[in-house]
Amino acid sequence: MLAQRLMSAIFTDNPEWTDYSPVPREDLWEGCRHYLGRILQILNGTVDGPDGDSVAEAIGRRRAEQGVPLEVMLRTFRLGGRIVWEALVEQAHADRVDPDAVLGVATSMWTVIDGLSSTLSTSYRNTELERLRRDDQRRHALVEDLLGGRARDTAFAQRTAKELDLPTGGRYLAVVAEMNSDGSFALRGQQATLGALHVRSVWQVRADTLVGLVALEQHDEAAVLGTLRQITRGRVAASPAVHGLSEVGLAHQLALTALHTAPHGVAELVSLEQRYPEALLVQSPDLAQRLLDSQLGAVLALPAKERDMLLDTLTAWLEENCSTANAAARLHCHRNTVLNRLHRITTLIGRPLYGRDAYVALSLALSVLQLRVGDPE
Repeated sequence: MLAQRLMSAIFTDNPEWTDYSPVPREDLWEGCRHYLGRILQILNGTVDGPDGDSVAEAIGRRRAEQGVPLEVMLRTFRLGGRIVWEALVEQAHADRVDPDAVLGVATSMWTVIDGLSSTLSTSYRNTELERLRRDDQRRHALVEDLLGGRARDTAFAQRTAKELDLPTGGRYLAVVAEMNSDGSFALRGQQATLGALHVRSVWQVRADTLVGLVALEQHDEAAVLGTLRQITRGRVAASPAVHGLSEVGLAHQLALTALHTAPHGVAELVSLEQRYPEALLVQSPDLAQRLLDSQLGAVLALPAKERDMLLDTLTAWLEENCSTANAAARLHCHRNTVLNRLHRITTLIGRPLYGRDAYVALSLALSVLQLRVGDPE
C-alpha cells in the first residue's frame, strides 16, 4: 500500500529532518493516504488541479496548526511523489508499457507535485499568519486587561504572567511614549534594547501613545531608565515603581500624568518621581489657573518685555535659594537691579515674596507657566 510505504519513508529517509511529534500516527497516515490519492486523481483526470487543491490546502492548514515545520511537509510531499513514481514504473514494467510514454507521465507527475507543494505552502503560511494575528489579538487583550486593573485577580495575574513571559510579583515600571509629529513613537527599539540587558517587558500601542510594562526584577530602576533615555526621541514618561502586576494599571495612570508634565518640543524621559509638584498641577487645571491668577496675575498683565524680565528674575531668585547675589550673576546684572525688580513684583502682587508659603505658591505658579510653554493646546 502506497500510504504505508510513504509512512516508512518519512521515518527512515533522513529521519533527523523529520519532526512529526505533534501529529498522532493515525492522523499522519490519513494525511499520507489523502495526499497520494489526490496525486493519482489529478494524473488520471478525475479531479482538477493541482493549484488550489483542497486536499493540499487542508493538510497545510492542519500541520501548521499542529506546529509541524513547513520544510518537513515539503519533504514529505517530495517523498510521496517519489513513491508514486516508483509505483508507476513498477506497473509500467509489469504491463510492458512503452518507456517513452512513462517519461511523459513523469513530466506530468512532477508538475503535479510542484503544484500541490505550492498550494500546501500557501495554505501553511496563511494559517501561520492567521495564528499570529490571533496571538497578537490575545496579547493585546491581556495587556489591556492588565492596564484596566484586572490583575488584582490572582488567578488572572498568574495566567497572564505565564502567557506574556512576565513575573507575577516584583517591581514594575509603566512607561508611556508619545507619538511624534511624523507618526513615529518617542521610543524606538526599546524591547530589544532592554532585552539585551535581560530586562523583560511588553509594549503596546494605545491610540497616540506607546505603553510599556517593564519588569525590574533585580535590575536597578535608575539604570533601566537611563537605558531608555538613550533611545528617547520625543516625550516619554515613567511611573514610580509599583509592586506586582496587580498595580500596573495604577502605574500606567501615573505615567500618563507624568507625560503631561513633560515639556513639549523636547526629547526627554521624565519620571513622576521628579515631577510631583507639576503632576499635582496638571491633575487640577482649574485650580492651577486660579493659583496663577492669584499669585502672578498682576505681573502677567504687564507689557511683554517688562513681564518677561520680572518673571525671569523671580525664577532665577527662587532657583538660587533666594540669593540675590547668585541671581544677579545668573542674570548678568547688578545685585541692586535684582532687588529693585523683586520690590516691583512685591508691589504688583501686594504681598511679600519671603516665607515658606510665598516660596511654595510662587514656585507652583511659575510651574504652571512652564507647563504651558509649547503646549499645542
